[in-house]
Amino acid sequence: MSDWITHLIEAGGYWGIAFLMALENVIPPIPSELIMGLGGIAVAKGRMEFWPLLIAGTIGSTVGNYAWFLLGRQLGYQRLKPFVLRWGRWLTLDWAAVETVAAFFKRHGQWVVFALRFSPFLRTIISLPAGLAHMGHLRFVIFTFAGAAVWNAVLIGGGHFLGANVANIEKYTGPIVLATVVLITALYIWRLVTWKPAQVEP
Repeated sequence: MSDWITHLIEAGGYWGIAFLMALENVIPPIPSELIMGLGGIAVAKGRMEFWPLLIAGTIGSTVGNYAWFLLGRQLGYQRLKPFVLRWGRWLTLDWAAVETVAAFFKRHGQWVVFALRFSPFLRTIISLPAGLAHMGHLRFVIFTFAGAAVWNAVLIGGGHFLGANVANIEKYTGPIVLATVVLITALYIWRLVTWKPAQVEP
Protein backbone atom coordinates (compact mmCIF):
# COMPACT_ATOMS: atom_id res chain seq x y z
CA MET A 1 0.00 0.00 0.00
CA SER A 2 2.71 2.49 0.97
CA ASP A 3 4.68 1.73 -2.20
CA TRP A 4 1.53 2.19 -4.29
CA ILE A 5 0.79 5.61 -2.83
CA THR A 6 4.32 6.92 -3.07
CA HIS A 7 4.68 5.50 -6.59
CA LEU A 8 1.40 7.10 -7.70
CA ILE A 9 2.53 10.45 -6.34
CA GLU A 10 5.97 10.19 -7.91
CA ALA A 11 5.03 8.56 -11.23
CA GLY A 12 1.60 10.15 -11.61
CA GLY A 13 2.93 13.54 -10.65
CA TYR A 14 0.36 16.29 -10.40
CA TRP A 15 -2.34 14.12 -11.99
CA GLY A 16 -1.69 11.48 -9.34
CA ILE A 17 -2.05 14.11 -6.62
CA ALA A 18 -5.31 15.40 -8.13
CA PHE A 19 -6.70 11.85 -8.41
CA LEU A 20 -5.83 10.95 -4.81
CA MET A 21 -7.26 14.20 -3.46
CA ALA A 22 -10.52 13.70 -5.36
CA LEU A 23 -10.74 10.10 -4.13
CA GLU A 24 -9.95 11.19 -0.56
CA ASN A 25 -12.96 13.50 -0.57
CA VAL A 26 -15.37 10.95 -2.03
CA ILE A 27 -14.33 7.78 -0.19
CA PRO A 28 -11.52 8.74 2.19
CA PRO A 29 -8.98 5.90 1.97
CA ILE A 30 -5.93 8.13 2.41
CA PRO A 31 -5.99 11.41 4.36
CA SER A 32 -5.22 14.61 2.49
CA GLU A 33 -2.68 15.46 5.18
CA LEU A 34 -0.59 12.52 4.01
CA ILE A 35 -1.05 13.12 0.29
CA MET A 36 -0.16 16.80 0.33
CA GLY A 37 2.52 16.25 2.98
CA LEU A 38 4.31 13.78 0.70
CA GLY A 39 3.88 16.28 -2.10
CA GLY A 40 5.54 18.92 0.07
CA ILE A 41 8.49 16.58 0.67
CA ALA A 42 8.77 16.14 -3.12
CA VAL A 43 8.87 19.94 -3.47
CA ALA A 44 11.71 20.13 -0.93
CA LYS A 45 13.63 17.48 -2.88
CA GLY A 46 13.14 19.32 -6.17
CA ARG A 47 10.90 16.66 -7.71
CA MET A 48 7.79 18.86 -7.76
CA GLU A 49 6.99 22.56 -7.78
CA PHE A 50 4.84 24.33 -5.21
CA TRP A 51 2.27 26.07 -7.39
CA PRO A 52 1.43 23.20 -9.77
CA LEU A 53 1.18 20.90 -6.73
CA LEU A 54 -1.13 23.31 -4.92
CA ILE A 55 -3.35 23.76 -7.96
CA ALA A 56 -3.55 20.02 -8.67
CA GLY A 57 -4.35 19.13 -5.06
CA THR A 58 -6.94 21.87 -4.77
CA ILE A 59 -8.65 20.90 -8.02
CA GLY A 60 -8.82 17.30 -6.77
CA SER A 61 -10.31 18.43 -3.44
CA THR A 62 -12.89 20.56 -5.21
CA VAL A 63 -13.91 17.81 -7.61
CA GLY A 64 -14.37 15.31 -4.77
CA ASN A 65 -16.48 17.73 -2.75
CA TYR A 66 -18.47 18.74 -5.82
CA ALA A 67 -19.57 15.12 -6.22
CA TRP A 68 -21.20 15.23 -2.75
CA PHE A 69 -22.66 18.66 -3.53
CA LEU A 70 -24.30 17.32 -6.70
CA LEU A 71 -25.64 14.30 -4.82
CA GLY A 72 -27.38 16.55 -2.29
CA ARG A 73 -28.62 18.94 -4.96
CA GLN A 74 -29.95 16.28 -7.33
CA LEU A 75 -31.56 13.99 -4.77
CA GLY A 76 -33.06 16.60 -2.45
CA TYR A 77 -34.25 15.95 1.10
CA GLN A 78 -36.99 13.50 0.18
CA ARG A 79 -34.80 11.15 -1.84
CA LEU A 80 -31.57 11.67 0.10
CA LYS A 81 -33.09 10.66 3.43
CA PRO A 82 -33.85 7.02 2.41
CA PHE A 83 -30.36 6.82 0.85
CA VAL A 84 -28.71 7.93 4.12
CA LEU A 85 -30.94 5.66 6.21
CA ARG A 86 -30.00 2.66 4.07
CA TRP A 87 -26.32 3.29 3.32
CA GLY A 88 -25.28 5.78 5.98
CA ARG A 89 -23.83 3.11 8.22
CA TRP A 90 -20.94 2.54 5.80
CA LEU A 91 -20.18 6.26 5.99
CA THR A 92 -20.98 6.31 9.74
CA LEU A 93 -23.43 9.05 8.86
CA ASP A 94 -27.02 9.28 10.07
CA TRP A 95 -29.83 11.60 9.05
CA ALA A 96 -29.71 13.51 12.33
CA ALA A 97 -26.12 14.54 11.54
CA VAL A 98 -27.14 15.69 8.06
CA GLU A 99 -29.96 17.80 9.52
CA THR A 100 -27.66 19.31 12.16
CA VAL A 101 -25.04 20.32 9.61
CA ALA A 102 -27.75 21.57 7.23
CA ALA A 103 -29.18 23.84 9.94
CA PHE A 104 -25.68 25.13 10.71
CA PHE A 105 -25.11 25.78 7.02
CA LYS A 106 -28.36 27.76 6.70
CA ARG A 107 -27.30 30.03 9.58
CA HIS A 108 -23.79 30.72 8.32
CA GLY A 109 -23.96 30.13 4.57
CA GLN A 110 -21.00 29.91 2.24
CA TRP A 111 -18.45 30.81 4.94
CA VAL A 112 -19.12 27.42 6.51
CA VAL A 113 -18.12 25.78 3.21
CA PHE A 114 -14.86 27.75 3.34
CA ALA A 115 -14.07 27.28 7.03
CA LEU A 116 -14.85 23.56 7.25
CA ARG A 117 -12.21 22.79 4.63
CA PHE A 118 -9.88 22.81 7.67
CA SER A 119 -11.90 20.17 9.56
CA PRO A 120 -10.86 16.53 9.02
CA PHE A 121 -14.34 15.27 9.92
CA LEU A 122 -16.72 17.87 8.45
CA ARG A 123 -15.05 19.12 5.28
CA THR A 124 -16.82 16.52 3.12
CA ILE A 125 -20.19 16.28 4.85
CA ILE A 126 -20.80 20.04 4.53
CA SER A 127 -21.05 19.56 0.76
CA LEU A 128 -24.29 17.60 1.20
CA PRO A 129 -26.29 20.35 2.98
CA ALA A 130 -24.81 22.92 0.59
CA GLY A 131 -26.34 20.90 -2.24
CA LEU A 132 -29.59 20.37 -0.34
CA ALA A 133 -29.87 24.13 0.18
CA HIS A 134 -29.33 24.63 -3.57
CA MET A 135 -26.31 26.83 -3.07
CA GLY A 136 -25.16 28.20 -6.42
CA HIS A 137 -22.71 25.97 -8.28
CA LEU A 138 -20.18 28.73 -8.90
CA ARG A 139 -20.37 30.03 -5.33
CA PHE A 140 -19.86 26.52 -3.93
CA VAL A 141 -16.87 25.88 -6.20
CA ILE A 142 -15.26 29.25 -5.36
CA PHE A 143 -15.54 28.88 -1.58
CA THR A 144 -14.57 25.20 -1.67
CA PHE A 145 -11.55 25.92 -3.88
CA ALA A 146 -10.46 28.85 -1.70
CA GLY A 147 -10.71 26.92 1.57
CA ALA A 148 -9.02 23.83 0.12
CA ALA A 149 -6.21 25.99 -1.33
CA VAL A 150 -5.39 27.50 2.07
CA TRP A 151 -5.39 24.11 3.79
CA ASN A 152 -3.36 22.42 1.06
CA ALA A 153 -0.78 25.23 1.16
CA VAL A 154 -0.35 24.61 4.89
CA LEU A 155 0.10 20.86 4.31
CA ILE A 156 2.60 21.41 1.52
CA GLY A 157 4.50 23.82 3.75
CA GLY A 158 4.66 21.22 6.51
CA GLY A 159 5.92 18.54 4.12
CA HIS A 160 8.44 20.96 2.65
CA PHE A 161 9.77 21.76 6.12
CA LEU A 162 10.26 18.07 6.88
CA GLY A 163 11.86 17.37 3.54
CA ALA A 164 14.28 20.25 3.93
CA ASN A 165 15.23 19.65 7.57
CA VAL A 166 15.09 15.88 8.15
CA ALA A 167 18.01 13.90 6.76
CA ASN A 168 17.13 10.83 4.66
CA ILE A 169 13.41 11.54 4.95
CA GLU A 170 12.69 9.04 2.16
CA LYS A 171 13.45 6.07 4.40
CA TYR A 172 10.70 7.19 6.76
CA THR A 173 7.97 7.94 4.22
CA GLY A 174 7.10 4.30 3.50
CA PRO A 175 6.60 3.32 7.16
CA ILE A 176 4.76 6.60 7.84
CA VAL A 177 2.38 6.03 4.93
CA LEU A 178 1.74 2.42 5.94
CA ALA A 179 1.23 3.32 9.61
CA THR A 180 -1.17 6.13 8.69
CA VAL A 181 -3.26 3.98 6.36
CA VAL A 182 -3.41 1.17 8.95
CA LEU A 183 -4.43 3.64 11.66
CA ILE A 184 -7.13 5.26 9.51
CA THR A 185 -8.46 1.83 8.52
CA ALA A 186 -8.50 0.64 12.14
CA LEU A 187 -10.31 3.80 13.27
CA TYR A 188 -12.88 3.38 10.50
CA ILE A 189 -13.52 -0.26 11.39
CA TRP A 190 -13.80 0.64 15.09
CA ARG A 191 -16.26 3.43 14.31
CA LEU A 192 -18.22 1.16 11.97
CA VAL A 193 -18.54 -1.55 14.61
CA THR A 194 -19.41 0.80 17.50
CA TRP A 195 -21.45 3.38 15.60
CA LYS A 196 -25.16 3.59 16.31
CA PRO A 197 -27.36 5.95 14.29
CA ALA A 198 -29.87 8.21 15.95
CA GLN A 199 -33.39 6.91 15.86
CA VAL A 200 -35.10 8.67 12.99
CA GLU A 201 -38.50 7.97 11.56
CA PRO A 202 -38.28 6.96 7.88
